[in-house]
Amino acid sequence: MNDKQARRSTGPEDHRTETVARLVAAWLAETEQHDRAAARQARTGWQRGALSEPDAQDLATWVTARVTDTGFTEDEGPYVEGPVRITPSDKDTVHEWLRARGHRI
Repeated sequence: MNDKQARRSTGPEDHRTETVARLVAAWLAETEQHDRAAARQARTGWQRGALSEPDAQDLATWVTARVTDTGFTEDEGPYVEGPVRITPSDKDTVHEWLRARGHRI
């Protein structure tokens, strides 16, 4: 089964959850490199199923700033290097997920 087939076999909510989990893991890893205490606090909130408002805002800002797949070709730019591939759709998914949990994005 290839990646496209796997996505078809899961529903939209599963895909949304997988996208958010993948990007939160990358965000937490990057945050830990810069501020271990903040990463620890955010990880605790994530594991409890409720990010604090400041952590939700940080995640929303991070995912927006880290969009790596802009739809441009290499010649057209811009290309942003990063440890994970983040599409504009991924960014929208995270923002929608945060809004669905009451965060103001």
